[in-house]
Amino acid sequence: MLFSLNRKRFKDLSEQEILALAISSEEDDARIYRGYAENLRAEYPDSAAVFEGMAAEEDGHRKRLIDLHTTRFGSTIPLIRREHVSGYYARTPVWLIENLGLERIRAEAAGMEKSAETFYLLAASRTTDASTRKLLGDLAAAEAGHQRTADALSAAHLDEDTLTKEDSEAHRQFVLTWVQPGLAGLMDGSVSTLAPIFATAFATQDTWTTFLVGLAASLGAGISMGFTEAASDDGQISGRGSPLKRGLSAGVMTTLGGLGHALPYLITDFWTATIIAFAVVFVELWAIAWIQNRYMNTPFFRAAFQVVLGGALVFAVGVVIGSG
Repeated sequence: MLFSLNRKRFKDLSEQEILALAISSEEDDARIYRGYAENLRAEYPDSAAVFEGMAAEEDGHRKRLIDLHTTRFGSTIPLIRREHVSGYYARTPVWLIENLGLERIRAEAAGMEKSAETFYLLAASRTTDASTRKLLGDLAAAEAGHQRTADALSAAHLDEDTLTKEDSEAHRQFVLTWVQPGLAGLMDGSVSTLAPIFATAFATQDTWTTFLVGLAASLGAGISMGFTEAASDDGQISGRGSPLKRGLSAGVMTTLGGLGHALPYLITDFWTATIIAFAVVFVELWAIAWIQNRYMNTPFFRAAFQVVLGGALVFAVGVVIGSG
């Protein structure tokens, strides 16, 4: 939960750095599209061919950018990648979605092209060189064309009852702005506070002290997660939405995740409070697994195994230390 203060802000990049960032991004996107094509080739050969073509176009974009950089700044291209720039759009690794089907891959591709288009439009507005501005504008238009290509995949390969483009985009934005940061906060708040709360409970068997520790841990974690999420990405390029909304979602859900098993200790009887807290933890962990399955397309039993096992281990650590 550290603030990303070591990243460079997009508005502080020089024109050479913007070109270098565009070059590395095009290279990354080409590799991702080829990964999609390889995963789809056996079942959806036509879609695989589309992604191969999109990868080839990204290679062409990269070559044009390199030629422009050589003309303006020479052949030495600065090393700057997306992870070096605060708020720059991220890419989901292929291995995270390779088993989730064509619809998810299509949605990822559409999101990739939208964020790339936004980047080129912003980059074009930042440059004063006419040739650079023209190329960046042309690339923004090309990325918009890619979006239409990606949308066409659904008509060719998906059932008619598939969500419309507008519904898909609205759902995607909801997930990016609210669900992802909220889920990260809920997981952090629910799991990270288990050890201190139950260690205090079993060490002191004092319900009021346990509640105060749980309250402090929950509020502290919520404030930290909220500010970290809001400061990590302004949402302009990544398309993840308002940093205020994302920070609010992460902060509130982190706090609630911790308070869920701290509030039972307002009950004065230690074992009554502890049994209720156990039950709350059980519900919290299964709720996290359900959210991962519902909104993040994680297979339910995999999500349940990861979350419940991790939570159980942290819980056990708190009980053992508190009982020692």
